[in-house]
Amino acid sequence: MNAQEILADLIAFPTVSDQSNLDLIAYVETYLTKRGVASTRVYDETGLKAALYANIGPNVAGGIALSGHSDVVPVAGQDWHTDPYTLIEKDGKLFGRGSCDMKGFLALALAAVPNALAANLKRPIQIAISYDEEIGLYGAPPMIDHMRAGPLPKAAAVIVGEPTGMQVVTGHKGGIGFDIQMRGHEVHSSIMPEGVSAVMMAAKLIDWANDLNTAGAAATPTTVGAEFYPPYSTAHVGRIKGGTASNITAKDCRFDFDIRLLPDEDRNDWVDKITTKISEVAAKMQAVHPDAGIDFVQDYDINGLSPETNGLAEQIARKITGDNAAHMVSFATEGGQFQERGYSCVVCGPGHIAQAHQPNEYISLEQFQKGADFIDGIIDHLS
Repeated sequence: MNAQEILADLIAFPTVSDQSNLDLIAYVETYLTKRGVASTRVYDETGLKAALYANIGPNVAGGIALSGHSDVVPVAGQDWHTDPYTLIEKDGKLFGRGSCDMKGFLALALAAVPNALAANLKRPIQIAISYDEEIGLYGAPPMIDHMRAGPLPKAAAVIVGEPTGMQVVTGHKGGIGFDIQMRGHEVHSSIMPEGVSAVMMAAKLIDWANDLNTAGAAATPTTVGAEFYPPYSTAHVGRIKGGTASNITAKDCRFDFDIRLLPDEDRNDWVDKITTKISEVAAKMQAVHPDAGIDFVQDYDINGLSPETNGLAEQIARKITGDNAAHMVSFATEGGQFQERGYSCVVCGPGHIAQAHQPNEYISLEQFQKGADFIDGIIDHLS
């Protein structure tokens, strides 16, 4: 099977994060088994999702792991011109949900397995596929821990194949996320001073997020920040839901609140800052009615990827791609999770982040071929 055929198969699995990915994992497992490659599943606590990893080549340390996630973002509400779960080639582009982010890279890695098996590999090439990356990067840590604790020889370098246009990215922002539930007190809106609107009080926290971004944009970037766009940590609210009717002060309002952190900023300082602001708003709500308030949980904490001094993954990726420029990105990847567990890591993959998560998502044939050439270069490096 060629890479495009494999990509078509992978895209046909609607692995949105709220659904099981086991059909896709079974497909990969079968593909590898037919070629004599054993693989290992690492299930989540529900048993409805699994990560998978495999070793191709000699069972020795010092190889290179190719890492990617199996889940994709939803298509609901997006204006797709084609079936998002059917791969369509048109105008030099491959359209389909996940074609860019990041089933394209996974398809290329799988398509390269026969070449890797035929090569005289001195060190192995490994494939690692996670789940739930898109909703908090939850799937990679247990997979990585399992890889380290099990019989798999430790790779010397990890390439996370997120779409970077085949540029070698050595650093990215981390993130912390909160699920915030506002508890209001309902009254008729004509006597609203006697009630507490969960929606309007949520707006105070959301407006505070806007103030944080305004202050960050106005500040002089730090040395580290200057390498990123935007050059400061950003606050964002992506979802909000609340209220019962237009003439009732809202009883509840729920929203997510996340910060994308520069690698040199202390996440604990940000957690303290956010919880202090939440306490301040909650006190104003309870001053009107004692049952009002705010419940919140920190639902994810993602480490950024920090540039390494003489990092092996960077050296290998630069040698193969010929890219010697400095690149940082503001989106988070599983790279930081590999790095904190002792792996040298960079992010480098085909496609561009501007196409990710979009309606009519695509990867260009040119980028797809560059990704294939890159993996061929990795096989040559290991031979």
